[in-house]
Amino acid sequence: MDSSVSRSTGGAFAALLLAVLSFSLLQTLAVPALPALSVDLHADTTTVSWVISAFLVSSSVGTVILGRLGDLFGRKRLMLVSLAILGVGSVLAALSGSIGVLIAARAIQGLGAGTFPLAFGLVREVFPRDRVPVVIGTISAVFGIGFGVGLVLPGPLIDAFGWPSLFWVSFILVAVAAVAVITFIHVPAQQGAGRIDWTGAFLLSVALVALLLAVSQSRVWGAVPVVSLIALAAVAFMVFFAIETHSPSPLMNLGILRRSPIAAANVTALIIGFGMYGAFTLVPPLVQTPTTAGYGFGATTTQAGLFLLPMAVTMLFAGPLAGKFGPKLGWTTTLVSSCIIGAVGFAFLAVGRDYGWAIATGAGIIGIGVGFAFSALANVVVAAASPQETGEATGVNTIVRTIGGAFGAQIAAAIVTNTTLPGTTVPEPAGYTLAFTISAVALIAAALVALAGRASRHPNTSR
Repeated sequence: MDSSVSRSTGGAFAALLLAVLSFSLLQTLAVPALPALSVDLHADTTTVSWVISAFLVSSSVGTVILGRLGDLFGRKRLMLVSLAILGVGSVLAALSGSIGVLIAARAIQGLGAGTFPLAFGLVREVFPRDRVPVVIGTISAVFGIGFGVGLVLPGPLIDAFGWPSLFWVSFILVAVAAVAVITFIHVPAQQGAGRIDWTGAFLLSVALVALLLAVSQSRVWGAVPVVSLIALAAVAFMVFFAIETHSPSPLMNLGILRRSPIAAANVTALIIGFGMYGAFTLVPPLVQTPTTAGYGFGATTTQAGLFLLPMAVTMLFAGPLAGKFGPKLGWTTTLVSSCIIGAVGFAFLAVGRDYGWAIATGAGIIGIGVGFAFSALANVVVAAASPQETGEATGVNTIVRTIGGAFGAQIAAAIVTNTTLPGTTVPEPAGYTLAFTISAVALIAAALVALAGRASRHPNTSR
């Protein structure tokens, strides 16, 4: 535990870390299990992909709505609601006997995404002001760590106990987190300080669901459904913004999003999500490629996860370090540095694609970049928002990063699978090199956007 966290707040610190970890693990926990799920539940590749898509789509809705509810009615209360949703979804997933039930369970789990913005709001309520950046940095790092561990942990569990064990582990973690939140987080009871704009919530849900479905299913569905969904998302977004502008109790205060630091952070998050998700999604299939293809390492599911272990380890240290040094260096400087570090990591992957040490090193460097980026983004947003707006502002930033990640994962996969070795379904190795290079370029672009955001601010604002 960081030395800046005193004994009096240590329990709350651990509770928030557990709450965020319980959700972040679920982002990728099912990815290594997809082949086993396809066999055991008699589902084709297209159908089983919904195990990931359902979670992605529902989490985008849960993030902003639960974050806003927490701002209005109390973040501890809504944190427990979020954890309860995660627990119900985990038990249902573990007991699933059909692919349809499992997909529904994953959609329920996604609705528990409010743990992330709610945790940031609770940090401001529980911790002294001078400790907030480090705590936010650590929580941000744990969010990324859970993403990486979710790719490492499933292999041994599936081999030993089968895929249901993944969701039983998730349920146990959620239960422990809930007990910790009840026991250690003490904040004043908050009565309802407003009402929920359900029309806005519906429109935003339609827009996000349509957009993320179009992205996540773009390589499965035809052009007409995808274009129709994008058009529906565009219309829903326009109507949503028009209604929110004139609503006396808007779901989302659009004025927050217009603030220069938050606007720049959101655009940067979109590009970072696009660039960095390439490592999470492409390293496992790369190292699992049979050596007979002329590249790859023929790794098992468990071994493939180990290639990403350096990423999880470096994120563990990078987030708190960013929280400690960010106020001194300036959050924009920290954010720009994170993008450059991430780009260097992807350069390692692109150039050293055929060497195990280079892939592991690149993953470790990217972990530093991810840890710095998540911490810097969160702190930029929290610093620019009032305490009453924290959940809403951080929720939007998380959604934007998720959308960027969805685009990045799909485009990276499309690049890799565009060409195959003659007479096989194995991708050409050049596809991986190109995808990693594009991720590096995207992160350089994110650094430029962050710099432009700083340049557009008043000279007396934070760096």
